[in-house]
Amino acid sequence: MSQFQTAKAIVRQYQEALEGATAENVADVLADHCHDDYLWRGVYPFREQSGTAAVSTIFWQPLLQSISRMQRREDIFIAGKNVYGDETWVMSMGNFMGLFDEDFLGLPATRRIVNIRYAEFSCVQDGKIIQTGLFIDLIGLMVQAGVNPLPASTGVYFNYPGPRTHDGLHTEDAPPEQANVTLELLERMVQDLSDLNESGAMDCPPETLAKTWADDMLWYGPAGIGASYTIPRYQEQHQLPFRGQLDDKKFNGHVCRFAEGNYACFFGWPNLSNSPIGGWLGLPGGAKDATMQVVDVYRRDGNKLAENWVLIDLPYWLKQQGLDVLRRNKELRGLS
Repeated sequence: MSQFQTAKAIVRQYQEALEGATAENVADVLADHCHDDYLWRGVYPFREQSGTAAVSTIFWQPLLQSISRMQRREDIFIAGKNVYGDETWVMSMGNFMGLFDEDFLGLPATRRIVNIRYAEFSCVQDGKIIQTGLFIDLIGLMVQAGVNPLPASTGVYFNYPGPRTHDGLHTEDAPPEQANVTLELLERMVQDLSDLNESGAMDCPPETLAKTWADDMLWYGPAGIGASYTIPRYQEQHQLPFRGQLDDKKFNGHVCRFAEGNYACFFGWPNLSNSPIGGWLGLPGGAKDATMQVVDVYRRDGNKLAENWVLIDLPYWLKQQGLDVLRRNKELRGLS
């Protein structure tokens, strides 16, 4: 069996068992497929949990109680060695689709289809999953529930497609040399942005992006920011507002970063810290420095990055600024 097939099979077995799980038996599914000392990281309000029982109680049981007949609609599935260690990680990205039949976190049920964007990172060790990083787009769910907590976004939020090339599901291992090329390109891109941050520059010349990004790049950001197409529109609709309206930008590293074939991904806990000086997300500035937990998933086309799917735990970043969008929604609905 090739290098990552064992880890992929373990995650696939977990996914298949979870697909048929209910709020009543999901704890057993997690116990069967995850280590006793399981570490789980998720978006606010779930945050960091230890052990399968806690993860089941805090996240999966409420979600499965609210979203009935839930399916995993997967667009990208890759595995690789973490560049920061020797662990093997598997990443699945797509949408959780189901019927929003009961309120979730105080968000009103619609009894209609919902698509919850997700990216799930699984670290496999000794035949089971020992770590998970699971990011979902909660503001995207709020938009679908009709309780969008933010002003109009600079980009466009919609049900984003998977890769244009339709080759994101790596059921067979890709040649290792392809991953090396992808990681080298990703490292150059990250270094370019890190150099900008360290310089204190608030803008970014388009030629800096053009070194590593395709002219017709697609950037799929979280709800609240939205998606952009082409370098000029990406700069106009996300990068320059991000750079010009957030100060004290610092890169804090990643939990894992890996690639398979022409795909790469990472997440941090946290990746970044920054402080708003006014305008970003259509909100006023403040003096508080706050951390960001971010997922990036990339598709390489030749020697350029062509597509980038991004999730940011915006509710947690906003909470650090004093705005708890989930609590405010409950208050507006008269919930405790």
